[in-house]
Amino acid sequence: MKYSTLLDFPDRFLWGASTSAYQVEGAWNEDGKSPSIIDLYEHPAEYADFKIASDHYHRFREDIRLFSEMGLKAYRFSIAWTRILPEGTGRVNQTGINHYREVIRECRAYGIEPVVTMYHFDLPYCLEEKGGWSNRETIDAFTAYAEILFREYGSEVTYWLTINEQNTMILHPGAIGLPKGGKLPSRKELFLQNHHMMIAQARAMKLCHALCPNGKIGPALNLTAMYPESCRPEDAIAAHNWEVLRCWNFADVPVFGWYHPLAVRYFEDRGLMPEVHPEDRALLQDARPDFIAMNYYSTATIAASRGDSSDVSARSGDQQIMLGEEGVYRAAENPHVSRTRYGWVIDPEGFRYTLRKVYERYHLPILVTENGIGAPDVLEADGSIHDSYRIEFLKQHIHAMRLAITDGVRMIGYCPWAALDVVSTHQGYQKRYGFIYVDRDEFNLKEMKRYEKDSFYWYQKVIADHGTIL
Repeated sequence: MKYSTLLDFPDRFLWGASTSAYQVEGAWNEDGKSPSIIDLYEHPAEYADFKIASDHYHRFREDIRLFSEMGLKAYRFSIAWTRILPEGTGRVNQTGINHYREVIRECRAYGIEPVVTMYHFDLPYCLEEKGGWSNRETIDAFTAYAEILFREYGSEVTYWLTINEQNTMILHPGAIGLPKGGKLPSRKELFLQNHHMMIAQARAMKLCHALCPNGKIGPALNLTAMYPESCRPEDAIAAHNWEVLRCWNFADVPVFGWYHPLAVRYFEDRGLMPEVHPEDRALLQDARPDFIAMNYYSTATIAASRGDSSDVSARSGDQQIMLGEEGVYRAAENPHVSRTRYGWVIDPEGFRYTLRKVYERYHLPILVTENGIGAPDVLEADGSIHDSYRIEFLKQHIHAMRLAITDGVRMIGYCPWAALDVVSTHQGYQKRYGFIYVDRDEFNLKEMKRYEKDSFYWYQKVIADHGTIL
């Protein structure tokens, strides 16, 4: 749809940026922190691990000062469960409590809204040894962890994200690392884990509303609208299969209180329906999010299943993620979009399309918590980093977001990935996302000096002009 004029971004729009604890903090075994599954899973030997990362744990004050200079109105970060409860539950580590209170207050001192992710892939390893999310007791452990966060920080944090990309963890468990021995859970086990996460999330949402009168809480999912490869009805059905099973079903549960009916039939037909306790459904229906947090990077194009193994293929640019499922759908190519050098689709119009679909479906305001482009940025001799590709990517996506707002979508904010360079889970420091360059490579830590990229100054202007310079 074409408009004679575009609506402006909302007055209190949260222009921000994001990180996650395991990818940015380092200090993996300091100050009482215990190992998480990320710390002990197998990762590619040729890339940096997460033990030191960008040393944000020790340098957060310097980093937040730079965020303020960039003009950020919000900083989305995650709290490491293992710093708060080293045994997963029980004993509280006061040093960890104090650390995140300092991070939150440092943000507040600069007028930056802290947006807190409670769980970003890093389950305490001691809980994993007891079955992890397959063990129903982990629900109680997460509930206890959530209550501590709300009681400690509830007066200083407004926006809470429960679980980051639950659909990625369940659909692509190998994407965040492999357990020792390399054996991944079965699909039956994964959907049981998913159900336990849903119950834990519902409990956390109810607790937040009870303990934090001014708090707002929501899930943070990887949401993407799909295109059918052609106008063949079979391709349209396959694309809808994809959206339901990989996106909507993960958002329907927290918003509507139960699984999408197509997903239920899929589970039943394939023997994947998780064990549901009598009280589960009532709990799910009694908890509601205040907003939807959404991570968006690219779209995909889907064709009808051929009914054989050719339905399954690796996602272009990411061999850890397999797309397609025999008898359900298969991935197809889209000649109308461009790609990053890593093969990821660049589709700003798809961003607008996804925002419209999410808002139409859930009628909740949307907070974008990830969006960005990874690239091997080059530090020049004069300390400059010319990342014009990042500026162009973000410019197109912010414009698409403004179009979505003009379409009637209610938006809270935009927190692209990432505030500063972090360890890419799959490509270490060879693939960078940040507005701020961290001077280290895979194994040479150097001095980890921070340098502002060209995109830092560009985003600074975007925020100062409230998106109107686009």
